[in-house]
Amino acid sequence: MASVDLSPLTIRHAPARRSAQLLLGLALYGVSTGMLSRALLGLFPWGVLTEGLVNRTGLTFGTITAIISVCVMLLWIPLRQRPGIGTISNIVVISVAVDATRAILPDQHALGWQIALLVGGVALNAVATAVYVGVRLGPGPRDGLMTGLAARTGRSIRLARTGIEITVLAAGWLLGGTVGVGTVLYALTVGPLTQLLLPLVTWRSAEPRPASTVPCR
Repeated sequence: MASVDLSPLTIRHAPARRSAQLLLGLALYGVSTGMLSRALLGLFPWGVLTEGLVNRTGLTFGTITAIISVCVMLLWIPLRQRPGIGTISNIVVISVAVDATRAILPDQHALGWQIALLVGGVALNAVATAVYVGVRLGPGPRDGLMTGLAARTGRSIRLARTGIEITVLAAGWLLGGTVGVGTVLYALTVGPLTQLLLPLVTWRSAEPRPASTVPCR
């Protein structure tokens, strides 16, 4: 079993290339989220919550995404998590990209287009996640909540993530967010796809250091 070191790095070499990779990954994540939201076949848990709040408030998808991110970051304080440049960029770039994508793409009601947007959105989301996580410039707000809870409670990352996503999914569904086949497809495929792609895009430090590893099967 191979592993990928995902512990945060500071920008000390090739800053332009790493910053470009970060921004590209975050922009693609926003595009993929916009695609999934227009497919109308179900969203990932945080997307379900976002859509539910959009339906209740009338604010844009990107605006709600940013608000949720800021609120989640407030939960970092008791968890003693520290943001990085990637954390702040996550909030801004994804919010702008998802609204731009939704401005171009209308809701789809023909099954063929729905399936195309769903499959394309899930695949692009996995690529985007690997690209921006692999740059190692700080976790996104939701990722930081997951790792912080795991560290403070002594529970596994898997258990912390599962607990968070079940809670978020239930809240989003109660608010009117879309849960469907896309939700299941995302849950089953994005993790394995991201793990497969991470070794190809992860930045590595020049000197040996203790590693926070993620297994790659």
